[in-house]
Amino acid sequence: MTFVSILLALIAEQFRALGRNNPIYDIVRVLGDRAEHAFDTGRPRDAALAWLTVVLPLTLAVVFVHYLLASISVALTLVWNVLLLYLTLGFRQFSHYFTDIHEALNRDDLHTARTLLHEWTGLDTVEMPVSEIVRHTLEAAIVAVHRHVFGVFFWFLVPIGPGGVVLYRTAEFLNRQWNTPSNERSPALGRFAARAFYVLDWVPSRLTAIGFAIVGNFEDAVYAWRNHARKWNDAVNGILLASGGGALGVRLGQPLAEEDSSVMLRTSLAGVDYAPGMSEAEPVPPEFGADPGVRTLQSAVGLVWRAVILWMLLLAMISLALWVG
Repeated sequence: MTFVSILLALIAEQFRALGRNNPIYDIVRVLGDRAEHAFDTGRPRDAALAWLTVVLPLTLAVVFVHYLLASISVALTLVWNVLLLYLTLGFRQFSHYFTDIHEALNRDDLHTARTLLHEWTGLDTVEMPVSEIVRHTLEAAIVAVHRHVFGVFFWFLVPIGPGGVVLYRTAEFLNRQWNTPSNERSPALGRFAARAFYVLDWVPSRLTAIGFAIVGNFEDAVYAWRNHARKWNDAVNGILLASGGGALGVRLGQPLAEEDSSVMLRTSLAGVDYAPGMSEAEPVPPEFGADPGVRTLQSAVGLVWRAVILWMLLLAMISLALWVG
């Protein structure tokens, strides 16, 4: 049922994807705002309480409905699983930005490409050169495809099923919402949300990186993972971006010496800066690969789809083994 549920959800999303501003996200946003106003005192304990008051009820409600439907009918359980996956998978929620930027660059329409990249990431794209547009587009796409697709795959496999998906996506949403710069919010909320999501994303991010290495340039992906992941201020995103760039055979980010030992992504993508960076005393490993170009965007599409197929094959084998057993 796991494989079938994910397959049907992916097919449904290809026909009609949820927008970035949909009622489901609005509900979580409102709950996050209410928890912030009710519990934000600046103390870590209250930040944890605020996080739990949003994440825990949603997760428990989904788990309760899941097991209730499972006791009634397998068909109802399948429908529920597909619905939850459809609402939490976001393959098409960001892919149109990637596609439109790619098409704009192919037309040499830099103004449109810069505008789209700014809408997607919030980065300052005024006068941004083509090489930087491509780099930031690749970085945003790699992080997004993990959080909206591969991370969801992993958490759907845990025993609580759809509840795990809701737990992961809600934690990711709060990480973005509470780390958005605000004078009315204490830093404690953002720090706790970031640490909680870091824990939840620790295993999925490494599995995604392994997937990139398997379906891409394995040696460069592993080398970049081991030697260049700390170029980013977020430990998890560093692994994703280093391995993704290595799998494509290109350099993402800038050399450490050029950006003061870290490459800073926007909060909505990178999230936290509590992860340790590379010490200035450490020797910087040699760079590898070529600078990304417009053609790299097409290669990235192939990499993502090969990784999706790899995950689906693994899910199919697991489902078959459980069915035979």
